Amino acid sequence: MMIIYESLYQKLTTFCPCSSLLAVVASSLKLKSSSFHLRSSLFPPKKKPLIFVISDDYIRSDCRRMATATYPPPPPYYRLYKDYSENPSSAPQPPPPIEGTYVCFGGNYTTEDVLPSLEEQGVPQLYPKDSNVDYKKELRSLNRELQLHILELADVLVGRPSQYAKRIGDISSIFKNLHHLLNSLRPHQARATLIHIMELQIQQRKQAVEDIKRRREEAQRLLKDAFVTLDGQ
Repeated sequence: MMIIYESLYQKLTTFCPCSSLLAVVASSLKLKSSSFHLRSSLFPPKKKPLIFVISDDYIRSDCRRMATATYPPPPPYYRLYKDYSENPSSAPQPPPPIEGTYVCFGGNYTTEDVLPSLEEQGVPQLYPKDSNVDYKKELRSLNRELQLHILELADVLVGRPSQYAKRIGDISSIFKNLHHLLNSLRPHQARATLIHIMELQIQQRKQAVEDIKRRREEAQRLLKDAFVTLDGQ
């Protein structure tokens, strides 16, 4: 069900007559005439919403299609902003910044840039729960353990194929621990990358300064030779 309140109704009717309002909504949402109907209260009392009853299945399928499209179309309310450059008050104010979780292109995201712990993800942690973790040591240890579990999985598949599920679960936990350790190093990687970029910029600027000095010396030599030639003539 789509509810259009009186304020938005007034905005819509600014751009089209009341008789064609339904057609505008339908064309904006690319609805078929069989997928919706308008309740009899087209002109309700003040402070009551206009209610368009739209098929829930259609809304879900259409939203899913738009959310996962490679090049999704613009939202239908962009028409409300066509005169915004000339009259900013003619269009609704933009929504406030998103806080917390949100959905973008079919995926769930959060505005809090925090790496969730393995326990929050329901994964057993296979390395020490210490702030001073030796990443190199733990990564090597998990890598050796992963190789051992893969060999055990091969042995189980040959001798006891019905018991493979437990080995698969253990290998999955090891991979998740490896990924979590690597993701914990992302801040260090970002700092190291920034340091490398800044050092490269400094080197390029020093080379540019040296090139300018060399060009200046060449220009001074050419001018000196030209003065000597003019004096000789």
